[in-house]
Amino acid sequence: MKFVELAKKLKEGLDPVYLVEGEDAYFREHAVGMIRSKCSLSMPALNDIRVDGDTLKGEKLSSFVADLNALPFLDEKRLVRAAEFYPTEREWGMLEPYVKSPCPSTVLVIVNGGKKKGVELKKKNGITYIDCSKESEETLSKWIFSLLRAKNVRIGGDAALLLARYCGQDAARMYREAEKLVLLLDKGEEITAELIEENVPKDTEYKLYELTQAASKRNFSAFSEILHDLMEKGFDEYAALSALASHYRVLVEVTSLKGSDAEVSAILGIKPYAVQKNREAARRLGQRRAEELFQTVYALAADARSGGMSKTGALDAAIAEIFFG
Repeated sequence: MKFVELAKKLKEGLDPVYLVEGEDAYFREHAVGMIRSKCSLSMPALNDIRVDGDTLKGEKLSSFVADLNALPFLDEKRLVRAAEFYPTEREWGMLEPYVKSPCPSTVLVIVNGGKKKGVELKKKNGITYIDCSKESEETLSKWIFSLLRAKNVRIGGDAALLLARYCGQDAARMYREAEKLVLLLDKGEEITAELIEENVPKDTEYKLYELTQAASKRNFSAFSEILHDLMEKGFDEYAALSALASHYRVLVEVTSLKGSDAEVSAILGIKPYAVQKNREAARRLGQRRAEELFQTVYALAADARSGGMSKTGALDAAIAEIFFG
């Protein structure tokens, strides 16, 4: 199940074994917090056990499995967390009997970032998998909408989506920025797109998107302002050339591929919203011009990296071709 579904699932009760896994640290942390809250521990010092998964080898793993059957002290439940635990097939064989017949008063939570390899715990029977991978903009916008509504704060659908984009789909940052925005509201006001634009710094990825869109629209003023802002934050000419070459390559691809935005999104590995916007840009520009710009910018980037010309000269040449060619 997805992290956003966990609250509803916990209303039905606790499961004996959970795998909380994914690259979004905010979701992992809050998933564990929700499970812990459901355990209603009055003696956390004794009944909230934390173990480093890297240490669970051999005899230590055997002892750990045996200890899972220990009874809680003055509580109904005992929470045991194993962080970054990626068992081999042999180690899973030591844990599997417990998973098949768990202690009813123990809640075992395996918390993994998913950076290492091991058996696929999420596919094992008896383990409730909570997917904490990064969510889509649409899912995150619905999540922040629900989160704010629970606090009696209103946010429009477009504003919630904009917040997800500005924050680079980072749930932790979205939550922090939303809390800041709430402090700016008067009673009865809602979080609007305008409020977000004025007060939420844009994620670098989103600013890159704005840069390439300004290039497609041949809006030199907007392009120059965005590029200047990126350069002040440590962005360099190589990265700008690479972003522009990648953008025009995508324009060529979305015009050559048939199918819906969702189908093309799956093929290219980009978001459906990005496919839609890039198709609009490609129609304005024309496929032939998109191909010319891709070849030109790619060649300039290659020349700069090989030392054939300076990176500044290559970027200036690319800008001249895009806007004045």
